[in-house]
Amino acid sequence: MALDWRGFELHPGIPVGGMALEQMFGADRVRKMRPYLLDFARGQGVVGMVVPDHKPNTRKALAVAEWSRGQGKLHPVRTGLMDAYWREGLDLEDDAVLARVASAVGLDGPAALRGSREPGILERVAAMGREAARAGVTGIPTFDIGGERVVGAQPYDALAAAARRVGSAPSR
Repeated sequence: MALDWRGFELHPGIPVGGMALEQMFGADRVRKMRPYLLDFARGQGVVGMVVPDHKPNTRKALAVAEWSRGQGKLHPVRTGLMDAYWREGLDLEDDAVLARVASAVGLDGPAALRGSREPGILERVAAMGREAARAGVTGIPTFDIGGERVVGAQPYDALAAAARRVGSAPSR
């Protein structure tokens, strides 16, 4: 099986400049969500996670990631973006943050910003959003594993079980 990461905006209505989580989900839900996310992360061995109070518009970050795909650096950039947001609490709309992430994986930061603004890159990001909507994707991450769909942050065992149900065996 191959991993084909496709980034898209789960909440495309978030304006440039972002939105407070409480505005998106309500104060009561955010109050419950934060400890749940942190506990789940710890249970998966992820420590040092932060849950920012503000949800950015992610179009620029998605475009930088998509541009980096053509440079052979999609996965390191994607990881860097996730770390910037979920570990450092940084703003994924900030050009300095995006350039720093690109530079950290060996790309030219200013070139990544320029490339991410190319019409073809922006159209690919938009097309992935349309494709996700057509496919009925409602959460992130979403894994389609040989006809099995696993939605949301799930423990490894849930992904492995889905793979086994469709006939995959552990690699040796």
